[in-house]
Parts: sequence; structure tokens; C-alpha cells
Amino acid sequence: MKPKAIYIGEPVRIELAYGKAEHVQLAAHLQVAYPALTVASLPARGSELREIEVVLTTWGMPVMDETFLRLLPRLKVVFYAAGSVRGFVTDASWKKGVRVVSASAANAIPAAEFSFAQIILALKHAWPLAGRVRRERTFTRNFDLVPGGYGSTVGLLALGRIGRLVAERLRSLEVTVIAYDPMADPAMAQSLGVRLCGMDEVFASADVVSCHLPLLPETQHLVRRGHFLSLRRGATFLNTARGSVVAEDEMIAVLRDRPDLTAVLDVAESEPPAPGSALYDLPNVVLTPHIAGCIGRECARLGASVAADVARYVRGETIANEVTQALADTLA
Repeated sequence: MKPKAIYIGEPVRIELAYGKAEHVQLAAHLQVAYPALTVASLPARGSELREIEVVLTTWGMPVMDETFLRLLPRLKVVFYAAGSVRGFVTDASWKKGVRVVSASAANAIPAAEFSFAQIILALKHAWPLAGRVRRERTFTRNFDLVPGGYGSTVGLLALGRIGRLVAERLRSLEVTVIAYDPMADPAMAQSLGVRLCGMDEVFASADVVSCHLPLLPETQHLVRRGHFLSLRRGATFLNTARGSVVAEDEMIAVLRDRPDLTAVLDVAESEPPAPGSALYDLPNVVLTPHIAGCIGRECARLGASVAADVARYVRGETIANEVTQALADTLA
């Protein structure tokens, strides 16, 4: 007998993450009800939820509090076609033994690709030079501060899943890679060609600093004014992690005073930033709307990851992307 399952989420998000091929693969292993149930519709579907063993979901998964868990008394596992699960797991869900499987490894791939691309652009000063061309309507020949992609230094903040993928891609360049991550295994870093060092050294030494810190109590506002002040002339700060790991007002103050610096920000403390935020107006800030993770066709990779893990679950095998309670807090 196939386990009974439901999709939970807004239909448009479910369709992004789970395409036709994934629906077929999942239906081969599960008795899965479709279309998806929205969060608002769950309480009215009480009787049909009592036999559900598996939840398939993505962005917008409701918090698994006591009320939610009472609606699904036989729930054993949640497959999450997205990244961090910290927004919906609870002490109650861990205590009940609900297993959680995330597609964070799949979601890390486009984030690493985006970061790698931006690092290359930063080493060539592509964004500030493009801005100057637009303003001055001529090509500048003053490249004194452009580090280039040979012999330069790239600094990574954190060697988690995304940071490691970025480090792997940086091996194709002839650059020095340094990283701050007090939890990183030195042998792992060495295998990636990365030298571990303190955060102060990363900011003082790198031509590009790429931030991949998870947002935890100890990392909130970890990156501060002094770090930005210590950046080399012409350096670039790239953040594709979480806006709140940076003391944003302090960063803005330094960027105002140092037009030689560039900040490429895919995230902000408030998303979107308030209409009056200086992030919109500073000429040395490039602001993108949180696009580093999966968008468009990339989202299908998330559903494919879930479908593969569902097959492992049904066969009783080790689930490749299961998230333990200890691991949940480390995922960005």
C-alpha cells in the first residue's frame, strides 16, 4: 500500500517546484491528493487529513505547531522543495518525530552559480564601469582600481553548502581564496584550495568578499562598519545570504564615504527595502530582488530532488537530504 500524501501550499508555488514529470514520479510511490491544499483550507479538511503520512510542500509551508500536528496525527515526514526549514519546524514537530527533508542542496546550486558570476563581474569592476558609461556616455580608460581575474584574492564568509560550491567554482580561476568559518573542517577547506582565516583578515585582504553566512542569533549584524572600512580600495562586497547578517546602516555610511567600494546586494535587512532607503540611490550599490536562489525553470530542480528522496523513503533507504534537528539551525 502506497503511503498517503498531500501537497500543501499556494498552487502557483507548488506548480513552480513540482512539474508534470515530478507529479508522475511522486504518484508512482505515493497516494497523493492533487491539487494542493492551501494553508487556509487545511482546518476544513479535517477527516481526510487523519490518514496522511507524507506532506509535499515548498515556500510557504505552515508552522508545524501543536494545532497543525493535531490536524495530521499520522504525519511521518515532510518533503520541502526549498531551502532552510527553520521557518516551520518546531520543538513540537521534533518531539513528535516528524522527519524533514529539504531540497536545500538543489537550491544551493543556482545561488552558487549566481555568486560565482558576480565574483567574476566584480573582479572586472563590471557594475561600476557600466554605471560610469551610462552616466558619462563615453568609455573610460582608467582601470587603476580594477583587480582582474588573475592573482587577485576572493574572500568567502562561511563554507556551508553554498560557500563550498562557490569555492569549487573558484578553482577554475587563478585567484587566491580565503575564508572565514570557525566551524569549517580545515581538511575540507584545504581540499577546496581555501585558506581559513579570521573575518578581519578576509575584509582587509580580499578584492571581493562574498557573504554566505546563515542567519543565526550569533551572526545577526556580524558584519559591521569596521569591516567595510578595512576593505581594500576598489573592493566589492557581495551578499547573497541574508540581509540581517550585515549592520545595514553602518554599511551604507561607509559606502557613502567610500565611492571606490561597490556593494552587490541580492538581499537586504528588509525586503524590499523601504522606499526611502539609500540602497536605491547610492551609485556604488547594485541591488537585485533576491534572485540568487531558484527562479524560473531552476525551481524544477527542487521538485526533482524531492521526488528522488521520496523514492528512497518508500524503499526504506537512507534519505539523501534529510535534515536533523542539529542540522536545521546551520542551513541558511
